[in-house]
Amino acid sequence: MRFTRDELDAFRDTEIDDLLGPGCRLLFVGINPGLWSAATGAHFARRGNRFYPALAQAGIVDHVIDASSGMRPEDTEQLIARGIGITNVVARATATAAELSKDEFRSGGRRLREVVAQVHPQVVAILGITAYRTAFGEPKARAGRQPSDWDGAQVWVVPNPSGLNAHETVASLAAAYREVAVAAGVLDGIR
Repeated sequence: MRFTRDELDAFRDTEIDDLLGPGCRLLFVGINPGLWSAATGAHFARRGNRFYPALAQAGIVDHVIDASSGMRPEDTEQLIARGIGITNVVARATATAAELSKDEFRSGGRRLREVVAQVHPQVVAILGITAYRTAFGEPKARAGRQPSDWDGAQVWVVPNPSGLNAHETVASLAAAYREVAVAAGVLDGIR
């Protein structure tokens, strides 16, 4: 699937549905959907995004999911069956996260807290330290497990899988994602 710049731009400010199912134990939280994700209706859909390769290398899923043309039903089912959910801090799609205001991050943070209160995951894994610091007013927060839980859910900040986060590799992302998967109990009985 290919899109022109104008076709992608038509998806600016749209939202995609959260991927949530019953028994969500590990909720991954992106910054916001990119235009490619909005166009396909799939989280982390842009080719080159390392989210799904990292999930596969971590043993969370059994193959690298290709969401670049949208999620296949069997891939969605595997994520849900394994207790994985996906949402974003800010719901609206943009070309870059730099287009988001601090107010949008704070508002998105409040919405995320509501989602967590409804879904009751074991672990919330926010993909990006800057997004976490901005959304939750924690300017000195560091990566890793945060000191406060949300409605019984452990809160972790892990690296963002975007290719713009050049100092991370699939292997380093996989290690961080495996750590939160272990904390959430989603790897029990897998591998």
